[in-house]
Amino acid sequence: MKISAIDRAVARTEELFQIIRLKGQIPIMEIRADVLPLIQEATEDASVFPLLTALQTKNDYLYRHSVAVSAIATLIGRWMGLPDNESAMLTVGALLHNAGKMRIPEAILNKEGPLDQEEFDLLKKHTVIGYELLEKTVGLSKRSALIALQHHEREDGTGYPLRLPGSQIDPLSKITAVADVFHAITSHRVYRNAAPFHQMIGNIYNGSLGRFDYPIVHTFTKRLMNAMVGSEVTLTDSRRGRIVLVNPADPTVPLVQVGSEFIDLSREPEVNMVAVYG
Repeated sequence: MKISAIDRAVARTEELFQIIRLKGQIPIMEIRADVLPLIQEATEDASVFPLLTALQTKNDYLYRHSVAVSAIATLIGRWMGLPDNESAMLTVGALLHNAGKMRIPEAILNKEGPLDQEEFDLLKKHTVIGYELLEKTVGLSKRSALIALQHHEREDGTGYPLRLPGSQIDPLSKITAVADVFHAITSHRVYRNAAPFHQMIGNIYNGSLGRFDYPIVHTFTKRLMNAMVGSEVTLTDSRRGRIVLVNPADPTVPLVQVGSEFIDLSREPEVNMVAVYG
């Protein structure tokens, strides 16, 4: 994976999103020509964590987040075995999942701190605004547009804007929701620090019941944890070891080797990983 592909995609996304802000139009031809090929290039490499590192935000959260969600969703879709036509809808829809935010006042988007309720209610309208922008764009599928509308919906019906149950949420939107949350909570923001990858993998997996589609979360978690096999870890009791095997039933509690001892974290609930290296 060429890290420069991500940076170039982010820079071009920032330029093109200004058209959305100023004109209320999606420059879909330019996006397909200039941005989507870079995302495809970046996700063709099998090295997951260099990609995730490249996707970490700098001073460009809104635009890098859009590229990151598209890249992560594309990977999940590939791991889920999506056909090429659905994968293409997913990549572009995930890139534009926050397009509606470009029509939200910048004072709210750039606020240094949590939003108050009135501001948050206004921000939530980005889902409907984004859907309306994408739905009227020639050359974009209805399913890509639904991603903008539904990426904050949840399986248990507690999401927004329509409080849809899981049975009424498009599968592409479900994939984007997982990618969106994962990148958001592993990114540095003005008002909080990023959480470690391994910690957030566990948090998403263990907190997914009722909120996110379980097969999607399980596939995503298993793939990320498999990428950690061989990595050194520090456990809660300060011992150092390395991950040697991922538990297929619960990928967040792998088998860890410490010296000549093998520790099955699924059988020792009082022992957890506190750091993963490499």
